[in-house]
Amino acid sequence: MTQRARHWIRPPYAQAELEFLLACTRCDKCIEACPHNVLFKLPARLGAQVVGTPAMDVLNRGCHLCDDWPCVNACEPDALRLPATAEDEDAPLPKLAHAEINVSACLPYLGPECGACKPACPVPGAMTWKMEKPEINPDICTGCGLCREACIVEPKAVNISSLPPEIRELPSGSP
Repeated sequence: MTQRARHWIRPPYAQAELEFLLACTRCDKCIEACPHNVLFKLPARLGAQVVGTPAMDVLNRGCHLCDDWPCVNACEPDALRLPATAEDEDAPLPKLAHAEINVSACLPYLGPECGACKPACPVPGAMTWKMEKPEINPDICTGCGLCREACIVEPKAVNISSLPPEIRELPSGSP
């Protein structure tokens, strides 16, 4: 099951795949709570174990890393669960996916200036610029996909892929 889960990206703060599947009731409340329509139900063709469970469409819409995490707070069975923190401490940002610049499609790497993705990144230090060419720091980037959504070329110059299972559980910035 864990290997199959590499084909989709779960919502923020999802438990490990098996625990997620055991907890998720397929109630759709997280999907309904997402103000940016990033979440969708996995289709039946992926199998009875995962049909109707939520996944993220970060290839087409970026996760806005909402301050109040409405998708997580809507999840009553805790399939999505904020990590425990001190009372005055914010939860660390979730690591959603892996993002990387496709230098063969990114305009600044080909010559013309662009910068369409520059204001899109909500995580300080995740996207840096060298000679007007964007670079993504994989240790800081959450994989939210907002840079991909802002990209103006087709095919997009930001590739997004799911994380290996051993990395999915770590918050952004963890070693």
